[in-house]
Amino acid sequence: MKEIAIIGSTASGKTGLSLEIAHKTNSIILSLDSLSVYKEIDVASAKPSKKERGDIIHFGIDEVFPNEEFDVIQFINCYKRAKEFAQANNKNLIIVGGTGFYLKTLIEGISKGVDFKVKLDSDIAEVYDLLYSLDKDYMSKIKRNDKYRIEKAYSIYKKTNLTPSTYFKENPKVPIAKDLQLFEIIWEKEELKKRIYKRTSMMMNDGIIDEVIYLEKKYTRKPNSMSSIGILETLEFLDGKIDKRQLEEKIASNTIKLAKRQNTFNKGQFKKNKISNIITNLNSDIIKYF
Repeated sequence: MKEIAIIGSTASGKTGLSLEIAHKTNSIILSLDSLSVYKEIDVASAKPSKKERGDIIHFGIDEVFPNEEFDVIQFINCYKRAKEFAQANNKNLIIVGGTGFYLKTLIEGISKGVDFKVKLDSDIAEVYDLLYSLDKDYMSKIKRNDKYRIEKAYSIYKKTNLTPSTYFKENPKVPIAKDLQLFEIIWEKEELKKRIYKRTSMMMNDGIIDEVIYLEKKYTRKPNSMSSIGILETLEFLDGKIDKRQLEEKIASNTIKLAKRQNTFNKGQFKKNKISNIITNLNSDIIKYF
């Protein structure tokens, strides 16, 4: 069994390429998309339809309902299930999506033994200052408003009575997906913008407004999933704050910003990994690898 990951920004064509490769290489697919994990969020997530998936087995799609949580630990478990299925059925595994943090965790691993759900029991600034005084080296890499990472560091300290630096030294990360070959889709900036505007137009035509009306009615606006790009802007439209033209423009604009962040993350986090760059939808390098 071989494993690869296809990375790239949103709207770069990862989904279509992964399906094409899967058909040619006897592979299953693990979605690396933090929005596609939700059932009933179909248009906003741009997940492949059941018809598009065809007979290709997918993991990481429609895993939980929009009002349920899905985190990196659940993703790792999803990866393990996908890998076990691939091995049992003599198939290859293609990991594809834009959530680089999940991929980074697969490659680097995660330290075990700490419940990262401990909540801050005082102001975030006070907690940050406390942790900084105890572990300057570790906390200097974290922004003062990064609540997730501050909570994580605080949880380590509260649960183990160790500073994060000491904890991670005593509990080194173990890679989960070893020898994972990465392939990255690269587009010129202006061409990617055109693709994003085209996909946004398709989302409008596919009924994102009706989808968000349904989601809000069933799940309210409280779940984290309801603050995703596409959904958040549509809620503004439903509130009468923007018109339909502005809705489409705002979704596209925010998606372009997301694409920029994804490209920056990939460049910074995966430069040490072996990456083959793909310009447009060429797939010969991937086929050769299999």
